[in-house]
Amino acid sequence: MLRRIDLRSSVPPPAQLRAVLPRAEQDVDAVTKQVRPIVAAVAEHGVSAVLDYTERFDRVRPSTVRVPVAELARALDELDPAVRAALAETIDRVCRVHVDQRRTDVTTQVVPGGTVTERWVPVARVGLYAPGGLAVYPSSVVMNVVPAQLAGVESLVVCSPPQAAFGGRPHPTILAAARMLGVTEVWAVGGAQAVALLAYGGTDTDGSPLSPVDLVTGPGNIYLTAAKRLLRGVIGIDAEAGPTEIAVLADHTADPVHVAADLISQAEHDTLAASVLVTTSPGLADAVDAELARQVTATKHTERITTALRGKQSGCVLVSDVDDGLRVVDAYAAEHLEIQTVGARAVAARVRNAGAVFVGAYAPVSLGDYCAGSNHVLPTGGCARHSSGLSVQTFLRGIHVVDYTADALREVADRVVALADAEDLPAHGQAVTARFGANDG
Repeated sequence: MLRRIDLRSSVPPPAQLRAVLPRAEQDVDAVTKQVRPIVAAVAEHGVSAVLDYTERFDRVRPSTVRVPVAELARALDELDPAVRAALAETIDRVCRVHVDQRRTDVTTQVVPGGTVTERWVPVARVGLYAPGGLAVYPSSVVMNVVPAQLAGVESLVVCSPPQAAFGGRPHPTILAAARMLGVTEVWAVGGAQAVALLAYGGTDTDGSPLSPVDLVTGPGNIYLTAAKRLLRGVIGIDAEAGPTEIAVLADHTADPVHVAADLISQAEHDTLAASVLVTTSPGLADAVDAELARQVTATKHTERITTALRGKQSGCVLVSDVDDGLRVVDAYAAEHLEIQTVGARAVAARVRNAGAVFVGAYAPVSLGDYCAGSNHVLPTGGCARHSSGLSVQTFLRGIHVVDYTADALREVADRVVALADAEDLPAHGQAVTARFGANDG
């Protein structure tokens, strides 16, 4: 089922390798042309434009953008007890991991009388997006809200698309997850218009304010991604998320049943989802293909999964050994990377580029999606070469506080003047010398 790329004779350098590896194509620039008028309309007309686009795209027009707190409470009261228990476990584990990410202020004495302190200050207000397209993602509410809360963010709003089936409100499980986390502000808005409203704010239909945010995080479709790109600068963003992806680096010891199941689990998200197997074993590749054929027919979303697995973004890469396999997966820089080889832990320690690494036969990506404690909002499209997943750090800013006495400044004044003159910025030097009299020092 997976198309094959044979690199057993040689693995090209990273730049060439990235060109031949499977990858989903997502032309954000093309979509930007469609999104620009939406952003402009929301900036000019506020909530009325948001509701017009919501009616057009989501086929429902909410009575208000903000969901009443009583509806959040009701959603939690009516939540399936098994789902509630699962969410509680997820919240607990994600909190345990993310609480250890909190930064502490550090003061460095550069010279006697001269210090620089790095203060970590949370963003004041953030918008957290939970998708609501082909699936429902209460887990994304957890992954966004927990690190924001642990960073000390004082004001946050969760956005999720309204659902016609639920009277123009987000899916009740989204509302219940928000309530479990103590969130009191949820907006029934999705897509590009959600990002624009978060950036510019507005007035709800009942006259209540919808305050703008400083930072927007969370995954979404290509239209939401295009809006993030357009509005970056008006707001901060975490990343431009693309279709989800999994790469599995496996040798002859891997179980083809496990590998096939894991590839299918990511293909279930979207027809553009990428499932890539990198293996030293042609026998495993054959066995995985046979398992895919067997397992896909037994899944609920057979058509969607089949389209994803047969797409150009998915495939099987044959390599001669694990070292070459590591070169391939580092060039690919997967959102999710599984290592199913002999000595998986040691191999995983050599990985340089991945959003998250899952080690061995009993750490499937779906564990990370829900209950591992790690964050599942991760870089896609090869961005793991330079970017990290969502964390407490996403919601913090480092501010340097410079504190020098007169003596400490006088000691380095001539160095400042020399560098200012070298850069032809004499006023920079004069800003130092002006603090001392002609006979001072």
